[in-house]
Amino acid sequence: MKASNTAWAALPLVLALAGCGGGSGSNNSTPSTPETPVVPSADRIEPFDPSGTAKAQAAPAAPVHAAAGPQATRTVALGALAQPKAAAAAQPGVPLQIGTARGVQDTATVAATAALLRWQPTAHGTQVAALRFTAEGAHGVRLGVLVQALPAGAVLRFYGTMDEGAVEIGADELRAVAERNAQGGAPDDAARTYWSPDFGGPQTTLEVEIPAGAQAAAVQLAVPRLSHFTVAPAAAEEAAFAKVGESGSCNVDVTCRPEYLDQSRSVARMIYVREDGKSYLCTGTLLNDAQSSGTPYFLSANHCISTQAVASTLTTDWFYRSASCGGSGVNPATTRLAGGATLLYASATTDVSFLRLDRPAPAGIVYAGTYFGGVQAGQVLAGVHHPKGDLQKVSQGVVLRYSTCSGEWCTNSDDTNGTFLTLGWQQGVVEGGSSGSGAFITIGPRRYVVGQLFGGTSSCENPAGVDHYGRFDTSYRTAIKNWLNPGTP
Repeated sequence: MKASNTAWAALPLVLALAGCGGGSGSNNSTPSTPETPVVPSADRIEPFDPSGTAKAQAAPAAPVHAAAGPQATRTVALGALAQPKAAAAAQPGVPLQIGTARGVQDTATVAATAALLRWQPTAHGTQVAALRFTAEGAHGVRLGVLVQALPAGAVLRFYGTMDEGAVEIGADELRAVAERNAQGGAPDDAARTYWSPDFGGPQTTLEVEIPAGAQAAAVQLAVPRLSHFTVAPAAAEEAAFAKVGESGSCNVDVTCRPEYLDQSRSVARMIYVREDGKSYLCTGTLLNDAQSSGTPYFLSANHCISTQAVASTLTTDWFYRSASCGGSGVNPATTRLAGGATLLYASATTDVSFLRLDRPAPAGIVYAGTYFGGVQAGQVLAGVHHPKGDLQKVSQGVVLRYSTCSGEWCTNSDDTNGTFLTLGWQQGVVEGGSSGSGAFITIGPRRYVVGQLFGGTSSCENPAGVDHYGRFDTSYRTAIKNWLNPGTP
């Protein structure tokens, strides 16, 4: 269902949302200059750029490499999907799916997996074994590793090829993740399942290394399923994913708008796996706290991540934008951060998900500022986002009204009861994959987050459609202030 905001005051009270994040249309009108509101500083937290600090200048950690050789590695092969499905258009309040679950019979149980592990000694006295999982035609493979028990000091590594750096996680960290998932209400098997990163191709290798003296029988894990990416989230030029790499025709490349590059450094593309093994894309924003502590607080949408088990699967891609204005090349500084996140607060009332990344944000980021004062109709906001998982874009729109949203419907409201800001677009729009991205207001020389994207009706064919952002000021006063500004009334 489509709706037009050409005469938004005359719209029916109830609007149906056509898709999460709307579409990718644009008219070519020049955005009006926003009035600079006069607000007390107590109504905002300033952005924080740690560049130049000792923390930002610290040398990056050396890449982790595989320890298993060919003799210690066995392959588990899955054929092509019988009928691979194209990515479906995102629905309102539903994230953009990019992968499907597949069962793995060969490693479905602890006993079956143990029978495949071929242990070999290493030069430093440990033992190592590896399983290479291949899924024909996959654009990425994430392994759902069910960890029942590991000896103290054991390490799991994941990598695409032997030449690539590996992602490593130890037994203690795995135990902490499982405990956090269980405390969040996940069933036992879901709590104990660790979802590996993907490496942008049809294979992912799981390597297990145990300390000298540890018994191989103490390794009790299985890989009953994996997530098979049917589209390529890391390759904007892939024709297999409709509109990835094409959204620039409607949205504005953020590299062409240097005044938004600070906000660009706060925004990341999200890839995560739900309990059913399906993979999804959204967008999130790194937030500063009142102390500029460098804690990696992260804002997105409740319809993207609403449970701890899903938060634990999160990987984020930073600086994922074009290398030059209008160019098709990817910024070489693009950085992937694995390790998941801790879910601190989530609510459908404002469609908010507030997390803390479990590993430090990469060097070069900016912690975005936030504004929790009033936002009035007529004010211009900007969204920085990853439409369809594409290279980062920026869109500009104007606040039309307050709304209350639930499911596929939004009703007109006021600033007292409305929990969403409804925007009409002036330049660019948003689309599936943009879900959870922040809307920024300009106050003087700086910009501040005032909401995160739920969904709407805009598209290339309907650039006059509207989109809805959960009000950050409501979420802040309800709960988020307890982390960003503890002790405030």
